[in-house]
Amino acid sequence: MRDPVLYPFYADIDSLPGVGPKVKPVLARLIGGETLFDLVFHLPVNWIDRRNRATFEDTVVGKVATVTGIVDSVEAARANRPTRVRLRDETGFLTLIYFHANPQWLQRTFPMGATIMASGLIDDYKGGRQMMHPDHIANPEKDEVPEVEPVYPMTANLTGKALRKFMAAALDKLPELGEWIDPHELKREQWPAFRAALETLHRPKEYDPEAFHRARERLAYDEAIAREIAVAQARRARDKRKSIAIPKAIGIERQIIEALPFKMTRAQAAAFQDVSSDMSRSVPMRRMIQGDVGSGKTLVAALAAAQAAASGKLTAIMSPTEVLARQQAEAFSRFLKPAGFRTEALTGRDRAATREAILDHVDAGAIHVLSGTQALYQSDVELTNLGLVIIDEQHRFGVADRLKLTAKGISPHMLVMSATPIPRTLALAINGDLDISIINEKPEGRQEVVTAALADNRADEVMEAVAKAVKRGERAFWICPTVDSEDAGDASAEARKALLAQVVRAPVEIVHGRMQAQDRDLALERFRSGESRVLVATTVIEVGVDVPEATIIVIERAEKFGLAQLHQLRGRVGRGDKPSSCVLLYHAPLTEQAKERIDTLRKTTDGFEIAEADYKLRGPGDMLGLRQSGAVDFHVFDLNEHGRLLEIARTDAKSIVAGDPGLNSNRGLAARHVRDLFAPRIASQVTEAD
Repeated sequence: MRDPVLYPFYADIDSLPGVGPKVKPVLARLIGGETLFDLVFHLPVNWIDRRNRATFEDTVVGKVATVTGIVDSVEAARANRPTRVRLRDETGFLTLIYFHANPQWLQRTFPMGATIMASGLIDDYKGGRQMMHPDHIANPEKDEVPEVEPVYPMTANLTGKALRKFMAAALDKLPELGEWIDPHELKREQWPAFRAALETLHRPKEYDPEAFHRARERLAYDEAIAREIAVAQARRARDKRKSIAIPKAIGIERQIIEALPFKMTRAQAAAFQDVSSDMSRSVPMRRMIQGDVGSGKTLVAALAAAQAAASGKLTAIMSPTEVLARQQAEAFSRFLKPAGFRTEALTGRDRAATREAILDHVDAGAIHVLSGTQALYQSDVELTNLGLVIIDEQHRFGVADRLKLTAKGISPHMLVMSATPIPRTLALAINGDLDISIINEKPEGRQEVVTAALADNRADEVMEAVAKAVKRGERAFWICPTVDSEDAGDASAEARKALLAQVVRAPVEIVHGRMQAQDRDLALERFRSGESRVLVATTVIEVGVDVPEATIIVIERAEKFGLAQLHQLRGRVGRGDKPSSCVLLYHAPLTEQAKERIDTLRKTTDGFEIAEADYKLRGPGDMLGLRQSGAVDFHVFDLNEHGRLLEIARTDAKSIVAGDPGLNSNRGLAARHVRDLFAPRIASQVTEAD
């Protein structure tokens, strides 16, 4: 239930004067929501200092300038030519350019001889200065011209002036809130109060870049501490909940390890020790195993499942796709068979009779590990004896999703796995509710993948090399950026499949996101079984597809992919006992950033090193696709700019929740407000978990 104090933040934007049926959808699209909170957190990217009014002669091409001049002439638009308004001052002339401007507005705004103030980007055209579609026009003799003006990300059909009017009206409706930040910290950081920070950004009284920075940083910290308060409460709620303590099964563990065809690494052993200890407690385990491609996370998870099975408890494995669910079932089965434990996959492809039989065996305790997609746990399937949940590729789920997954009944232990190494700061931001174990070494005998970069005019040579590998009994992936884009030409998946079929003279499959899931799964299965020898695909096979016989992966238009994504794709090969290679086909000329990405991939196979480089190049949202998944949904907080605040916020949040678990004190109520404003999804799940 929402606190009435916060109601004004949740008010609809159509409660503001001037936001009617036509304006509302335009404004909502711009701010990404329909509430006053969404509006006031559509923050300016900078301010314009209108005091510094340059003469035309002093303006700099490529820079924003504010100028004042007299209307000298107006040349109306004609025959695809724009309207040109020429201004003059004591140093010369400057032309304002307008395309498709309303004639009545032009006549009203630019009467001959009027004094006009204009602000915008200065351009040079045939030796003369011009300003195309100024972002601000005013008549200083008639209009009130603010000395400092916020500049916002904008959209069509909405003026900056209208947006500033809506912002002012929204700010006037918002309440003062209590302070959740320690006074000493406020003083040390020189941060304004919450409401003052919003006022500073949206209604600046003077041009002060430091004040702009401090106001944004204050609000970024508020987002960070809101999330950390919610996570701290989630952890506290978890610690109060009961789970079945599953004791260590040392004999079973030894039996499985001794049957392995390879030696377990020290990092794997340490990770399993963490997991095993967590499971032996009556507090629900919430742990993530983070490791590079091929580091052996599955073995650790299988040992955890064996510990659960030894106590008569079921393990449910959840994967992003049905193919991966079946693949995980096979992998777990290989590891657990020496201990006599049975693993099955349950997916949408199973017939009703098969499904019923599997569930009957689960109820009878004859199946110890059940692998499926996330729908397995959220459907009407009753897994009454569930002791352990294993989530594969966890970065696709946010904190709130994980809390929801285990919000009812006796909580099973939860182990999540990620093959996407990420920097520590990002890991804290996304996985603050989880304990983390890192596997940072690979098993002995794991093949290194040789990486080469070639211009795409050598694609024919690469196809011949693939044909030779297929004749030797090997298999190959060929990754394309698009399915059938005209821009991609031969680099589209459908075009490349046709060409490869002619060259390889062996069955070639194709897999892409437009296919029905069942058809895609069948195509992948034919490739895994060896029925087909080459798989042409888009990035739908980025994660988890395990084909040890595949020794070559070709990534076409490699310059279009991010580093982390390229590394994940490269991880599809090198899984068997034969030397493997990755060929990056790029389309010249390369940008400097693309060169840097490709050079990094050629130099190292260390996923953590690659993740750091990708983080610096692209930022956190793009490198993991988190902006699409919603796992990181910050309004202000930027991991690159505000990373140092995360540790501070985490410490402060722990202190607040430890001293006032119910958030009932004055500061606690204020902390509840910031939590509910900035982390509502996590907060709602915390409430359910309690």
